[in-house]
Amino acid sequence: MTTPRRTRVHQHRIAETVAGELRTRILASDYDYALPTQDQLVKEFGVSYPSVREALRILETEGLVTVRRGNVGGAEVHRPDKSSAAYHFGLALQGDRVSLGDLAAGLRMLEPLCAAECARREDRAEVVVPALRANVEECTALVNDGVAFTQTAREFHDLLVAFTPNATVRNVVGTLVALWSAQEEAWAEALTRRGEYPTRDEAMASVRAHRRIVDDIDAGRAGEAERIACAHLTATQSLLLERFDDGIVNAASPAARQAIQSGVRARH
Repeated sequence: MTTPRRTRVHQHRIAETVAGELRTRILASDYDYALPTQDQLVKEFGVSYPSVREALRILETEGLVTVRRGNVGGAEVHRPDKSSAAYHFGLALQGDRVSLGDLAAGLRMLEPLCAAECARREDRAEVVVPALRANVEECTALVNDGVAFTQTAREFHDLLVAFTPNATVRNVVGTLVALWSAQEEAWAEALTRRGEYPTRDEAMASVRAHRRIVDDIDAGRAGEAERIACAHLTATQSLLLERFDDGIVNAASPAARQAIQSGVRARH
């Protein structure tokens, strides 16, 4: 009775070792990295096929590979990005029953710092400001299209984060922004179907706030850019929170996961 258990534990440890080596390769590789075939992995590591398959299952649960079965089987590599980080972090928040209000408050603490850091960049006039102004003009043209306006307006916030020089801050805040954007886009679609989407005047208020943030960044007014960004977040978040403040962060539903993945891919 004990022999199969010992064999299983031994096999699992081998699989963990193989998975650890493959994980290191994936994370250190370029984006076009392809895993060896199972035959090649068995030969390279000198292990059994079950150990290789278990190693791939470990990586699959981590979101690093997708294993295709059948005649055209193989393993497709996925480098971690903001969508996978947002999804798994969202699951943790959902599991802890964290409210949308709590997520919103966290974003208000952190995202305005990104606006301030953009204003401190010496190359802001050449790199940051043109991209932000182009987004503002695109938003202006979409104020009568609720869902499209929301998606494009959210891109403004993504850009603020993307232009933040500190990589750690950029990735942490980017995860929160991706998660919030998924909640907000689902909300926009629901309200549009119900005919309750915010008015054109409310959309134009967001455009004006974005313009002011860009002006402050352009002028290097870091403190003012941070202050206006916080006030703007408070105002726009209230549109969702006044309806769903007691709601729980949702990352597990197919719609939420798709919104996280498609949103990040479209914006980066």
